[in-house]
Amino acid sequence: MLLRFMLPVFGVLLSADSTPAQIPQSEYAARRAAVAGKMQDGVLLAFGAAEPQHDYLSFYQGPRFMYLTGVEEAGAALIIVKRGSVIDATVLVQPRDPATETWTGTRLGVDGAARLTGLRSRTIDALEPMLDSLAASGLPLFVVSDLVSSETEVSADQQFVQALMRERPGLRVQNVGALVDQARGKKSAAELALIRKAVEITVLAHREALRSMAADKHEYEIQAVVEYTFRRNGADRPSFATIIGSGPNSTTLHYNVNDRQMRAGEVVVMDIGASYQGYAADVTRTLPVSGTFTPEQRQIYQLVRDAQSAAERQAKAGNARNSMSDSSNSVLARGLARLGLIESAEATYDCGEGQQCPQLGLFYMHGLGHGIGLEVHDPQGGARIATGDAFTIEPGIYVRSDVLGVIPDTPRNRAMRQKLQPAVEKYRNVGVRIEDDYIVTDKGVEWISRAPRELSEIETAGTQP
Repeated sequence: MLLRFMLPVFGVLLSADSTPAQIPQSEYAARRAAVAGKMQDGVLLAFGAAEPQHDYLSFYQGPRFMYLTGVEEAGAALIIVKRGSVIDATVLVQPRDPATETWTGTRLGVDGAARLTGLRSRTIDALEPMLDSLAASGLPLFVVSDLVSSETEVSADQQFVQALMRERPGLRVQNVGALVDQARGKKSAAELALIRKAVEITVLAHREALRSMAADKHEYEIQAVVEYTFRRNGADRPSFATIIGSGPNSTTLHYNVNDRQMRAGEVVVMDIGASYQGYAADVTRTLPVSGTFTPEQRQIYQLVRDAQSAAERQAKAGNARNSMSDSSNSVLARGLARLGLIESAEATYDCGEGQQCPQLGLFYMHGLGHGIGLEVHDPQGGARIATGDAFTIEPGIYVRSDVLGVIPDTPRNRAMRQKLQPAVEKYRNVGVRIEDDYIVTDKGVEWISRAPRELSEIETAGTQP
């Protein structure tokens, strides 16, 4: 039964060969202006991602730099100078080099970058003298980088800035990546169209995988169907490592080895997403390998689906985001208590150092959802659901066979273990996650990942040609 909040905005999904419009130069300019508008006077330096160490590896642009420029080449940078109401931007790119381009492909060069962005363009070797000159004027430096160094390794971006600071001891430097992330939380109409397309392709892949599911196949065979469908329909790549987890692997959240042979009577969690023109989808379905759920699998599946429905009822523009989690968690806790997997909806256990943790967390240990966009876990807006949001809802239940054996051995936990062990044995190795994608327009919240998800739909769809 369709949810009421979805009815006004449901429509036919885009056809497989439909292509959303490119994001125009004017939108990138508006993004830069919005970020600069939140800065004091100064110089913003944004780094693009570096060329992979080996030229046979794939390159992917960093999401912050992509958001500000639309430039997909490696080794690029952006300088924005703000003085009062005047905002001046320059994009810097690698120079044309026929010898290098033989190996890595044709570069934009200065002229190509200018045509693409509508900005003044220079070669990247001008970056240091430009910054040195601007630093001499006393303007502070605001840095945006997608690269995060570890404790033992400093990124090339950081090395560059540190060298600049050594040469200019009085230079004030501030990381303003958070300003870009705040702007990314609200998606434009063009971005929502690209997300729709990524989701549409992902739904096609789910349908193809459902038709391909059979006992004794390997997980990687389903992965191959999924990723073939992505590329065949114009996706850039998977937006994250494809998860095809069967049997005990269905209870591992980010399992992606995908090499196990699937057995009759098991479930398989398929958590997949296509990336289309840089924008990510993230859709999960849990399927019966044999085409029909067992009674125990049906109980867990319906509980997760009910929890998702409860969250969806709270998914309305203006509502607090956490209201979705609160409703979903309540359904899951009450349902697990009914199944005997936890002692009561409010029950806790000893989780160490005198702490008490909800028993719900033994079987549901992740958040309800996240934003989607240029990253599969993309920044979201404020505390309330708003127009321009794009997000997932993904409750789950994971009955790991050893779940009660890894908790602290205390008298309280031993008593709990003895009480819950029969239910754990009954539902062992059943993992269920249902994840859907939603966007918020001026018409309301729209469910856009319309792959089969009701029990009857899944069992019927698997038998269709």
